[in-house]
Amino acid sequence: MTATATEPQALLERLADVIRPRQRLITAYSGGVDSTLVAVVARQTLGRDAAPAVIGDSASLPRAELDDARRLARDLDLHLIEVQPGEQDDPGYQANAGDRCYHCKTHLYAALHTLAAKLDVPWIANGAITDDLGDYRPGLKAAGEAGVVSPLVEAGFDKLAVRALALHLKLPNADKPAAACLASRLPYGTPVTLQRLSQVERAESVLRELGFRGFRVRHHDTAARIELPTDQWPRLLEEPMRRAVVEGVKAAGYHYVAFDLEGFRSGSANVTLTTLNKPKE
Repeated sequence: MTATATEPQALLERLADVIRPRQRLITAYSGGVDSTLVAVVARQTLGRDAAPAVIGDSASLPRAELDDARRLARDLDLHLIEVQPGEQDDPGYQANAGDRCYHCKTHLYAALHTLAAKLDVPWIANGAITDDLGDYRPGLKAAGEAGVVSPLVEAGFDKLAVRALALHLKLPNADKPAAACLASRLPYGTPVTLQRLSQVERAESVLRELGFRGFRVRHHDTAARIELPTDQWPRLLEEPMRRAVVEGVKAAGYHYVAFDLEGFRSGSANVTLTTLNKPKE
């Protein structure tokens, strides 16, 4: 029987059984449902002080996401700690090649190891799930090198299982769409700069304030390409909403505003990667 097909209470026991032997564990927390679930079950299983949730605050994390993560941690009574990974100063990260996530996660896990040593915590966990294993995920390589454990993978959880248990535990973000860092909006090969990250964040703030959800604004030099779930298309294309979107995104610094007819696709930037230009494992 797969984790997805298991009853929620059995899912909880399975995940707790994976976490319990670690005794003291830091969760790399983002505010997304996967890492939140690990942090909450770790807190329930090991106790609040033995299971802090740690978030990396950097320029690639939208301020709205950081605020939401802080609020969620407070509501769930998690022991939240913030660190500054400093990946923005790494030329390998700035270059934004196909291994950008590797450099980002390497810095995050280094910061978590430093914190773990101070707190005398022997384990660091992430929110990776079984669905992540078949995709191109340089961050998982960084996790392996850093000795980071993946409780959800060990327990056999895919996204459906995560959401089922999150709903059972009444987590506020149980149905939250997947999120990604602002740097993921830049095409591979376009250097990551504070100016570009800020530009994307301002453009996405416009759509968020207008009530849109689950979208991405992809950065293409002077053009912004909007990926939006298809069920929200009619609302965006109606006047005066269309005009408000165009004006708001242009105010963020773009000359052109494009609407992607394929809709939202998580990880759509990966289509530009080929076997030839992927970094060697």
